[in-house]
Amino acid sequence: MTLRAFILLLLATLTFGSAPVGAQTPNSEAATLVADKVWVDGKDTLTAEGHVEILYGATRIKASRIIYSGTDGSLQIDGPITLIDGEEILILANSAQMDGDLRNGILRGARMVLNQQVQLAAAEINRVDGRYTQLYKTVASSCQVCANNPVPLWQIRARRIIHDQLERQLYFDDAVLQIAGVPVFYLPRLRLPDPTLKRATGFLVPTFKSTSKLGWGIKVPYFIKLGDHADITLTPYLSSSTTTMELRFRRAFRTGDISFDSAFTHDDLRPGQDRGYFFGEGRFDLPRDFVLKFNIETSSDRDYLLDYGYSNKDRLESGIELGRARRDELIVAEALHYHSLRSTENNDTLPTVVGNLVYHRRYHPDSIGGELGLRFDAHSHYRTSSLAGGSGRDLTRASFRLDWKRNWTLRNGMVAGVLGEVNADYYKIEQGLPGEFNGTHITPAAMIELRWPFVKTTRLGASHVIEPLVQLVWTDTNSVNIPDEDSRLVEFDQANLFSLSRFPGADRYERGFRANVGVTWTRYDPTGWSLGLTVGRIFREKDLGQFQASTGLSGQNSDWLAAVQLQLRNNLTLTNRSIFDNKFNFAKNETRLTWQTAKLGLGTSFIWMEAEPYEDRPYDTSEWTFDAAYKLAPNWTGKMDWRYDFNAGEAAYAGVGLEYRSECVKIDLSLSRRFTSSGSLTPTTDFGLTVSLTGFGSGNSGRTSARRCQTYK
Repeated sequence: MTLRAFILLLLATLTFGSAPVGAQTPNSEAATLVADKVWVDGKDTLTAEGHVEILYGATRIKASRIIYSGTDGSLQIDGPITLIDGEEILILANSAQMDGDLRNGILRGARMVLNQQVQLAAAEINRVDGRYTQLYKTVASSCQVCANNPVPLWQIRARRIIHDQLERQLYFDDAVLQIAGVPVFYLPRLRLPDPTLKRATGFLVPTFKSTSKLGWGIKVPYFIKLGDHADITLTPYLSSSTTTMELRFRRAFRTGDISFDSAFTHDDLRPGQDRGYFFGEGRFDLPRDFVLKFNIETSSDRDYLLDYGYSNKDRLESGIELGRARRDELIVAEALHYHSLRSTENNDTLPTVVGNLVYHRRYHPDSIGGELGLRFDAHSHYRTSSLAGGSGRDLTRASFRLDWKRNWTLRNGMVAGVLGEVNADYYKIEQGLPGEFNGTHITPAAMIELRWPFVKTTRLGASHVIEPLVQLVWTDTNSVNIPDEDSRLVEFDQANLFSLSRFPGADRYERGFRANVGVTWTRYDPTGWSLGLTVGRIFREKDLGQFQASTGLSGQNSDWLAAVQLQLRNNLTLTNRSIFDNKFNFAKNETRLTWQTAKLGLGTSFIWMEAEPYEDRPYDTSEWTFDAAYKLAPNWTGKMDWRYDFNAGEAAYAGVGLEYRSECVKIDLSLSRRFTSSGSLTPTTDFGLTVSLTGFGSGNSGRTSARRCQTYK
């Protein structure tokens, strides 16, 4: 039903002096008029006065008085007027003249608000066909305007602005950008997305960047919408030393998505050489819960990614994976390719092509209880080098494991458990060292575990949980000469203190008879803080020389492991892990502190590790990292990053940043310095500046701190 039909029906059934009045016919949209007083002048003029509201579909009008003319179906509306069109458009006006369908009309002295972000003030607004809104002598801004400071941080003045409600676009005629009231830029035509539009073809926010290698430059991204499910972003990067084109492609499918990032460069750093990189990834959901993933990483040279700040990776990985993870089943098949960018590594002698296959299944048999596990692994890697003696070693391994474990709770509260497993490994090695094993090798293992948890609550409400734990472990001591390809980096921490083996890979098993002994204690305070401590050690029957000294696991008895974690109610967390011998000589110590408040975000860590040539660490590691963000004011945030190498006696990296963010603008200023150098890689300094006028498009619609309107006496 049109509003005209509604008014005619109202004239026929009007009760004078009534409040809410409504009408609806079958298969039509409801129209409702609400007012303090309603009366009829003559035969075709209706007047509603006092808290007048008209509700018609998604449109709602509030006014002080409305006069309807039955002759031409027009509405004369006296303000103050509030017109709400859906959930995204709000118009305020002094007076209006509209047709009966509320699709066409003129609003005078009006202000339009889009998605509670962008305000457009105009001397006059014309509504056309319920789709277009034309604003004349207009000012647009997303900044808050205060009575004592009526000039916004930025505004766009235009002779005319057209808002296309269907396409969700804003078209400006004779647009002038003003910063703090000062004109800085003029465009005869300008198009911007309204705040409700997520994706639209056009320019994105430019970025100014300066590095000691490339000089001052600018990036101007251009976004191209390729339908509802794909887009491309082209970003020219121009400076005195480089001409670079960056490209990003994204595509969404019904069952997955893909994305690619790349760049192509000609610069003065390597004259006459084409430089670039290509990164891509994708993920697809397949039938029967299978997931297909792939990623591609390639670079033209060792230094390109760091020169342009695209990535800190120094080893690139490309591959494809097919897998499925269920409650009692894991299936993974993958093929990988590695490429090292480190100047100290030769890709010919690295295992650059790798294949893996994993099938793991858990069962819960009622006849014997507990959990039965079945696991099959297949692994193969290939080196391009044909040299013998290990430099060109190619290896293929197939492993089968059968295990069973079960726990019992005893009457005194102790928890007892047993675990048994058998591993069968087949190796095929080519171009290896003389005497390296080829064939099948079987390794059995067994474990008995006993732990006794205690819980106590004090008079003040604090809870203490203490749990001593002992594991007696046996693994067959018969070993064969298998090259160590994937167990070189051994960690000793609270996660593997109570494990059958501390080796991370499948080429090594921790062997012999040993006891894993430790205790954990946790205190939970009713005021909101907690303290946890883990202390443990491994005692062996014999020293089989399996671990390097720096791991803390070598010798007949391992070093002591002590880990502590403190969590305070003010979001401060302190963790520390130490490995030391009976004389408190430390092999490793790592400390991490984090603190998060409404104003401060702080994270700092210190690590010290003893040198280990076997892990390609010829020198001791002593490094301190620090990162912080502090809210200097409601709209200002300072940031800092720091990494210091104590052995080198100098910083490895330092960065500072300053960000201003309000309801209408975002300014990000950054300065960083990388001090390290290797080969052709030299220390560099980067400077970046990004200025965003927020409010246009959904990318800037996040919550921010609005500037406050202060009242001065």
